[in-house]
Amino acid sequence: MSALEPRDTDVAADALAMEPKDTVLSRSYRALSIGIVSVVLLIAFEATAVGTAMPVAARELDGVSLYAFAFSAFFTTSLFGMVLSGQWSDRSGPLGPLTAGISAFAAGLLLAGTAVSMWPFILGRAVQGLGGGLVIVALYVVVGRAYPERLRPAIMAAFAASWVVPSIVGPLASGAVTEHIGWRWVFLGIPVLVLLPLALALPQIRRKTAGPVGGEPGESGVERASFDRRRIKLALGISVGAGLLQYAAQDLRWFSLLPGAAGLALLVPAALGLLPRGTYRAARGLPSVVLLRGLAAGSFISAESFVPLMLVTQRGLSPTLAGFSLAAGGVTWALGSWVQSRPRLEAYRERLTTFGMLLVAAGIAAAPSVLVQEVPAWTVAVAWAFGCFGMGLVISSSSVLLLKLSPPEEAGTNSAALQISDGLSNTLLLAAGGAAFAALGGGAVSHAATQAGAVSGSRPAAFAAVFLPMAAVALVGVWVTTRLRVR
Repeated sequence: MSALEPRDTDVAADALAMEPKDTVLSRSYRALSIGIVSVVLLIAFEATAVGTAMPVAARELDGVSLYAFAFSAFFTTSLFGMVLSGQWSDRSGPLGPLTAGISAFAAGLLLAGTAVSMWPFILGRAVQGLGGGLVIVALYVVVGRAYPERLRPAIMAAFAASWVVPSIVGPLASGAVTEHIGWRWVFLGIPVLVLLPLALALPQIRRKTAGPVGGEPGESGVERASFDRRRIKLALGISVGAGLLQYAAQDLRWFSLLPGAAGLALLVPAALGLLPRGTYRAARGLPSVVLLRGLAAGSFISAESFVPLMLVTQRGLSPTLAGFSLAAGGVTWALGSWVQSRPRLEAYRERLTTFGMLLVAAGIAAAPSVLVQEVPAWTVAVAWAFGCFGMGLVISSSSVLLLKLSPPEEAGTNSAALQISDGLSNTLLLAAGGAAFAALGGGAVSHAATQAGAVSGSRPAAFAAVFLPMAAVALVGVWVTTRLRVR
């Protein structure tokens, strides 16, 4: 947003009184910054820990053929949660959707951790996704309302930095728990961490960001915005449509053409209605920012979902080592986000995103080289570290650009559009990757690598069919970075 101002008089006074030396850890921002970064820390730990345990969970639940569903179910329901959160935040502030989102996130973890077959497990992931969608948009609204424009790159960099410790500790802890206690405790143990973000963040968010744009609910001259029922219906359509497409992509039977067609019929008009006009033709400015976010996140996360499975089944690594291969990426992602937050680089933000997307494409393309047995398995860790540095540049920069280009009254709506692009791209590209993986025999690796060093059911072509198309999508993102600046 170009000039997002804080929502209540206390925050406005804070902004006016802020001296140039103030930072996100200055007295007026310290508690809020620690609180919301703690929320991101929880999400980061879940993502890294669950990603490490997922290959074992899918194998024990006899559901490797549905492996992509375990990830795409999260993204599918998060699409609805994002739109609902945007509307909810614009109507009455981000406190409500943030609280509801954290609660749903924890409930989904409990459902997944107690599942006895793959479909209940996928249901738990879907509930998690709904909560995640509510939380991420609400956090963007908090940043837009509570922080002046000068501090937003720094808080976005702090969000990225909060992934460092989970990316290192998460795979090790998750792998150890998975191997010695059981994968279920990876899911059942995380909800305890919900208590800390709630205690730290919610009081500060209530004080600094409550109410609709312009003041507190009930103040003279301030009207509570109403829910846009059309957008809510479109959000439901995009979620159901994405789910049907994912099902059709995984089933691969003639009968699946019917749900696939129904999914397209729901998804296409809904996406066109929810994203900024001109997104699909990369119109300059905000539409290209939203499109870039989808291309970057969709290509990278879809590829990353298959990295642990590839290393476990094709190279015989233990779940711990497979997950740890991604650990360095958390550090380099945070480093890339820190680099983009430097004030002296603000004038070169568009060039930074171009460089970042080139690194993303190179990292994805290099990862499947380990399918050749002579290539060291640590090659993936190196490739992913460079790719994550590029993602740190691109993701944080796209968030900063969105906030710069959005007026205050469209904070929730545009933040939701950015996250919809992210989640929808993840869902569609995971569906495409999952279909290619299944079509080339990927399901045959369900009983492979039951122990470290045992490789069976090798299907290198199935994994190559996931990574190489994702690298091509990232290259399209390189071109989109040339259209971020409004002439």
